[in-house]
Amino acid sequence: MSQPRVNDVKAFLLDLQDRICAALEQADGGAQFVEDAWQRPGGGGGRSRVLAKGALFEQAGVNFSHVHGDALPASATTHRPELADRGFQAMGVSLVIHPENPHIPTSHANVRFFIAEKDGETPVWWFGGGFDLTPFYAVEADVVHWHRVARDLCRPFGEQVYPDYKRWCDEYFFLKHRQEARGVGGLFFDDLNAWGFDSCFRFMQAVGDGFTNAYLPIVERRKGDSWGHRERQFQLYRRGRYVEFNLVWDRGTLFGLQSGGRTESILMSMPPLARWEYDYQPEPGSPEAELTERFLTPRDWLA
Repeated sequence: MSQPRVNDVKAFLLDLQDRICAALEQADGGAQFVEDAWQRPGGGGGRSRVLAKGALFEQAGVNFSHVHGDALPASATTHRPELADRGFQAMGVSLVIHPENPHIPTSHANVRFFIAEKDGETPVWWFGGGFDLTPFYAVEADVVHWHRVARDLCRPFGEQVYPDYKRWCDEYFFLKHRQEARGVGGLFFDDLNAWGFDSCFRFMQAVGDGFTNAYLPIVERRKGDSWGHRERQFQLYRRGRYVEFNLVWDRGTLFGLQSGGRTESILMSMPPLARWEYDYQPEPGSPEAELTERFLTPRDWLA
């Protein structure tokens, strides 16, 4: 089995961040990312890039981080106690895009690599990541396109990869306290090492490279859709669900905070504006009701 090449993974992730930022700036056409390089006192650092108040994107963050240390936080060893006495490196690119137009979906993606090492023992490593889509006024053709790109990038790695990682995404991005999906899913994978380093690395690269192919055509289709106060208020209300998931259920957020990561970078996934409304019920038969009645129930979008 090939040995993990940490430097190759890091080089890919840095290049991926550059390419995604360039593609988003071109799509937005009105703003550029501002970079904030940072160092972690416990080891490592990263570069956070945020685009704010653009022509299309109210806020978009694309972060690279590479942190390391002598011991893992509790969130990482609860289910893997054998890693408790190992040094670790964790690196990845994570992004969240919050468009201003409610007809353009919010989107999230990340790809990451983790390795834990101890002298005299075989390294423990894995890849993880995925991407998911959170529309407010969903269009079935957009959802089908999103899942078609996900399926096609998975195919070279096996016919069962897309259905397995699509199902995992549906299960992971689920607000248990609301009994509600966060969005229309996509791909989610973690602890991937069974194929050997080279194949696992190629899959992680395919997911990272596939994000803009999945997302930017939807942005292009929806950016001219008209909207007003009603659509904006519904968007802000649904953004509240996004905040709830990230703060209550997201393992990456918990790991970052417990491992002493940079709080500003970890919480850049939050929308710049959101709202909550007690016991909100959409009008029956309305476009707002259609979101939960039709789109937030996981199903095979490519059937």
